[in-house]
Amino acid sequence: MNALLSVSDKTGLLEFARGLHALGIRLISTGGTARLLADAGLPVTEVAEVTGFPEMLDGRVKTLHPKVHGGLLARRDLPEHRAALQAHGIDTIDLLVVNLYPFEATVAKAGCTLEDAIENIDIGGPAMVRSAAKNWKDVGVLTDAAQYEAVLAELRSSGQLSDATRFGLAVAAFNRISNYDAAISDYLSSLQGAPGAEPGTATRSPFPGQANGRFVKLQELRYGENPHQQAAFYRDLYPAPGSLVTAVQLQGKELSYNNIADADAAWECVKSFDAPACVIVKHANPCGVALGAQPLEAYEKAFKTDPTSAFGGIIAFNRPLDGAAAQAVSKQFVEVLMAPGFSPEALAVFQAKANVRLLQIALPPGGRSDWDNGRNLMDVKRVGSGLLMQTADNREMTLAELKVVTKKAPTPAQLQDLLFAWKVAKYVKSNAIVFCRDGMTIGVGAGQMSRIDSARIASIKAGNAGLSMAGTVVASDAFFPFRDGLDVVIDAGATCVAQPGGSMRDAEVIGAADERGIAMVFTGVRHFRH
Repeated sequence: MNALLSVSDKTGLLEFARGLHALGIRLISTGGTARLLADAGLPVTEVAEVTGFPEMLDGRVKTLHPKVHGGLLARRDLPEHRAALQAHGIDTIDLLVVNLYPFEATVAKAGCTLEDAIENIDIGGPAMVRSAAKNWKDVGVLTDAAQYEAVLAELRSSGQLSDATRFGLAVAAFNRISNYDAAISDYLSSLQGAPGAEPGTATRSPFPGQANGRFVKLQELRYGENPHQQAAFYRDLYPAPGSLVTAVQLQGKELSYNNIADADAAWECVKSFDAPACVIVKHANPCGVALGAQPLEAYEKAFKTDPTSAFGGIIAFNRPLDGAAAQAVSKQFVEVLMAPGFSPEALAVFQAKANVRLLQIALPPGGRSDWDNGRNLMDVKRVGSGLLMQTADNREMTLAELKVVTKKAPTPAQLQDLLFAWKVAKYVKSNAIVFCRDGMTIGVGAGQMSRIDSARIASIKAGNAGLSMAGTVVASDAFFPFRDGLDVVIDAGATCVAQPGGSMRDAEVIGAADERGIAMVFTGVRHFRH
């Protein structure tokens, strides 16, 4: 049996090659891979010895040869193929181990030039992988170091790979080639300008000329948004750390389509807070959000906002859940419960509620980029036979950015509540009106065609929960086009308002705020969420 090894990432390769050699498999290799094997004392045949042709053009041409591709593509069950191999002195290649030049990692670097990118486009590797994968019945093709251990174990056990294993490896190989080509297409078609005219003049757009989706299926779901719809759950090929797709389900029923959509809304909201927080979501909208000294206090405050809607909701914490908070949560019907961790006492509480889905998600480590902070970089929405793509709404607001536009200025406590309310409003469907006080939502109005109706609904919700709106602050995700919406929130009890500003009638609305004796700030930022 012959194995051809030619890898860019040499992780785990020596151990794998030693295992192949111990099984009597002949090792064939190229360039740096061959040197690594030889330096380790393993017998290795250079590809140039097989092809009778030296590597050339700085290694660009070394495996593009009939003696390589003939050995990979020849069908062992066809006499004419075997005769052709014999006539041309070609040995079969039974195992191919290839990973590709690091194109994705190269273009991800801030200082990547077009020349760097082009030099990291692999040619021979993908060609060999395609040949081997096409001939999967006779050739095993490995494209990831994670495959080494299982393949070696099977070879040791039975002396060969099963049809099922080879087919699975071939599927993984074609998936890898597809993703690799998509990355190249995305990068090159995102370049703007004429890269051939002046080196370094091409700029990169976040929107490539051809958008190539690269997603990996995590699971098929029982059904979609409704029982008559089929559905599956996919993740990005390279998911952001601390995102929902990294969750580990500790117990409970299988997640449904709606569970996942609502869980994402809750998790994205709760992880945006630095202080201990709890978010309760129902039908993709936060119905209760609060900060607390510990998870129990945050939960109790969030639950008070709208106990009715919290029934059957999705609950997320940004701190590990302890026994006290678990006892409180267990008293209500909850579909999904998420946290960075669960204490043994918390897990014991929910052992008696086997259907509750517990998801453990590590918080993102943080860093300089949105991706490091676990945030999506792009949002995508299907429209008919097309896509709407936009950069994600990752805009954060600071106190220094709030512009006081009224005669009365907010107090320090009101400013903190305004930032809290503004952050919550970003996750509420438009038109969004959020009343808050003391780090707790008091009333949430979401998804109405009229901003006035959202404000009225928030007031009704607070009243139904027995909460007073007196002394609250309000965040509106977009500007008040007329004073009537502002009057509604003031009549409800609001004493301070945050809104983007930018309306033709800003002066009228500011005058109304001064007339009613409240403070108002402009953020200069809108947070529509359709």
